[in-house]
Amino acid sequence: MNIANFFRNYFEKNGIGLGTFLLVAVVFWVVVLIILPQLSMLDFSFRHHLPPPEMGGPKDVYTLEHYEYLILGAPGADTSYNVVDLGVFGRTLMAAVFVTLLNLVICYPIAYYLAQTKGGGGYTRILVLLLIIPYWINEILRAFAFRIIFGDSGLINETLLVFGLIDNPVDFIRANVALYAGLGYAYILLMIFPIYNVIESLDRNQIEAARDMGASWTRIHWRVVIPYAKPGISSGCTMVFMLTAGALAAPQILGGPSSLWFTQIIYQWFNQGGNWPRGAAFAIVLLVTCVIIVLSMMRIFKVRMGDIGK
Repeated sequence: MNIANFFRNYFEKNGIGLGTFLLVAVVFWVVVLIILPQLSMLDFSFRHHLPPPEMGGPKDVYTLEHYEYLILGAPGADTSYNVVDLGVFGRTLMAAVFVTLLNLVICYPIAYYLAQTKGGGGYTRILVLLLIIPYWINEILRAFAFRIIFGDSGLINETLLVFGLIDNPVDFIRANVALYAGLGYAYILLMIFPIYNVIESLDRNQIEAARDMGASWTRIHWRVVIPYAKPGISSGCTMVFMLTAGALAAPQILGGPSSLWFTQIIYQWFNQGGNWPRGAAFAIVLLVTCVIIVLSMMRIFKVRMGDIGK
C-alpha cells in the first residue's frame, strides 16, 4: 500500500477533522516532545563545559571529552579507565535486567490467570482493582512506604523477630532488597497488562487440544502460550527494563550506601556539578546502550517491532 492510499483510507475511516487532529497530535508528540529534545541533548553532549557568556563563541566547539571521561576517567587518574562510573553503569544495567526478569516471573502467572479464568468475572475485576488502586498513590510516597516496610524496625523485620526467625534485624536497605522490590513493584502493571492483552485473545481450544494429547502444563506454556504471548512479553520487558535503568526516585530513596545508580550520577552532573554537557553525554550513553540491548534481545527472540505495537 502506497502513502496516498494509506492516507486516503485513513481519512475515510476517521474523517477529516479527527484524522487531522490525530496526525497533528502524533507528530507533535514524536517530533517536539521526543526527537527534538533528544537531538538537543545529543548536540549538548559534544560541547565544552563553558560559562554562559562564552557559549556560542569561538571556544564553543565540538569535543569528545565527556565521552572520554566516562571511559578513561579524569586526566592523570591512577587507573586506565573510569572504574567508578563504568562500574555503576554496569551494575545499573544488570540490576535492570534482574528486575525485568523478576517482574516477568511474577507477572506471567497473574496475567495468564486474569486472561484465561472462566466464570470468575467478579473475582477477576476485584483482582484488577487491587492491582490498580495502589497506583493512585504517588510513586515517591510508595517508595517511602517500601523503605518503612523494609527498615530495621519495619513490618518485615518486626514480624521475623516476633516469630523468632531472626535474632537481629536484617539490613534490607544495604542489601538492596528494598530497592529491587520497590523497582519491581513500581512497574508491575507495565508487565502484567501487555501479557494479559495478548493471552486474552488466545483460543482456549489450543490449550485443551494440547491437554487432550497428554502435554503437561509446563509443556503447554512453553510450546503454546509463551510463543503466542511473545509480543506482550517483549512489550512488558522493554518498558520495565527501560524505566528501571532510567529510574531515579526509587534508587534515591531505597538504595543503600553502595547502590549508586547511573541516573544518580547523571543527576549529580546536571544539578550539583553544573556540568550539563557531561550529564548529557552520560544520558545519551545510557539511552543508546538500553536501545541496543532491547533491539538485540528482540532479534535474538525473533520479535518484530510491529508485534510489540499490536
